Parts: sequence; C-alpha cells; structure tokens
Amino acid sequence: MVGAMTDAPRESPTGAGGAGASRGADALVRTTRSLPEATLRAAYLKSLLLANDVVELAACLDIVCGRAEQAEAAPREVLVALVDALNDPACKEVVQQLREQAASAPHLALERLVRQPLRVPATARDVPDPEDDRIPDYGRGRPLTLGERKSLARRPDRDMLERLLRDPHPDVIRQLLVNPRLTEDDVLRMAARRPSRPDVLSEIARSSRWAHRPRLRMALVLNPDTPLEIAGPILGLLLRHELRLVATSPTVAPAVRALALEHLQRRPPGQFSDDDDVLQ
Repeated sequence: MVGAMTDAPRESPTGAGGAGASRGADALVRTTRSLPEATLRAAYLKSLLLANDVVELAACLDIVCGRAEQAEAAPREVLVALVDALNDPACKEVVQQLREQAASAPHLALERLVRQPLRVPATARDVPDPEDDRIPDYGRGRPLTLGERKSLARRPDRDMLERLLRDPHPDVIRQLLVNPRLTEDDVLRMAARRPSRPDVLSEIARSSRWAHRPRLRMALVLNPDTPLEIAGPILGLLLRHELRLVATSPTVAPAVRALALEHLQRRPPGQFSDDDDVLQ
C-alpha cells in the first residue's frame, strides 16, 4: 500500500484559497484517480485528512464536492474514496474540524458532506451491548463465545453463514464481510433489516468490498437505524433519482430527508432525459 501511494504523482493536494485551492483540487483528483484500487484511494485520502492543514484542505475538498454535485465524473469517482476515508474511525477528529471549517468559511458543498447530525435517534441511544442482544443458535448446544463466532465467520460454510447474518456483534460482522462465500444479497438482507443495530450498519458502510454497491448504499440510507453521521456522506454519492426516493421515503430520519432535498436541489438533470420521471 505504501509503495503504491509513493508511486502516485507528487502534486500538492492543497492550496491557499482561490486559484490555489482550485489547483489543489485538480491535483487531488488526478492523484487519487491514479491509484488503481479503492482501498489505496481511501488510504491516500485518509493520509491527507490526517496530515494537512484543515483550512487549506477544506477549501480544496469543497471544490471537489461542488464539482461532484454537478455530476462531473472524475470528482464523483474521487468522492467515493473520500466517503470511505471520512468513515474511518481514525478520522473522527479531523471530520469534526472539517465541519467547523466548512460552517465558518463557508464551504457549502463540503458542509453537506460532513454535516453534524442534528440529533441522535432513540434507536442509537438505547442499543444494548452486543453480548446482551439475542445471539443466534449455532447448533452447538451452548452459547458460543465471541472468539468462536469470529472464527466461524471466516469459514466457507454456507449453512453457518445463514446463522452468522443474524449475529448482533459488529466484530463478528466485520469478519463475515470479508468471507469470500458472502454474496451481495446476504449483505443487502443485513443492511435492510428493521430493526437493526447501528454499529452493524456502520460496519457495512465501512466495508470497501461492499459499501460501493448501489443497492447497499440505498439500503443503508433508507434504514432508519443507520447512524446519521454514516448516512449523511453516503447521500453525497447518490444519483438524482436515488435522492428523490430518499426524499419521499416515510421511513428515513427527518435530517436525512432534509439533506437529500438539499443535494437534490444541487444536482443537474441526469444522463437520462427522463430522469425526473423515474419515480413517477
């Protein structure tokens, strides 16, 4: 990973205001797209988030986000990796700094991507400890330990996978998400389950293998148990007709619906001439 990042073009990803920020945005897009894999792109952007001055970086990212909102292909491609980086727990502090800078500058496009949730849903406040939640019957005649369940999640046993899909512990789900026998339909069932554990949905959103699938993005955004700090950035990746679906859904959190409407107002008509008629 380090080698691939080192081989990327050595261009300054940030610039001080105006033309400098625009050049920095161009460099960020070029460098990110030069990396061949999603994990490398997210790792590169994570390194920028953790190492750069937040004032200059915010100005640069705001331009990238604004261009992505206008459906420019290259910035939209980079935005996918940026959302992955923002969802990394190691970037939690810098995300808060970006929120503050975006609000004060103001950088409106970036602010929409990193907006602080207005409230914490009751489902997120009252979630029991995973080990206090209902553990599936694994057919062993006794409750399995967390370590045993994590070990099972790595095995290519289809019958056992069906049980593991219902496990409430995010550590088990993290192992399960990299199991080669897992299918997109399996993950979709977890992402769409109601009620669901917010920490399990967060694991799905942070999975580089699954988070980029359009069906899974929609399932996460439409699930009212998805944490708002996870659902918010994903909205920035949705297409116009997908945003219309979120904005008209009665099940999503009001803050998510309001943010979807904001993104929708910024989106130009899509590549299909009947884009506005998709949901009619």
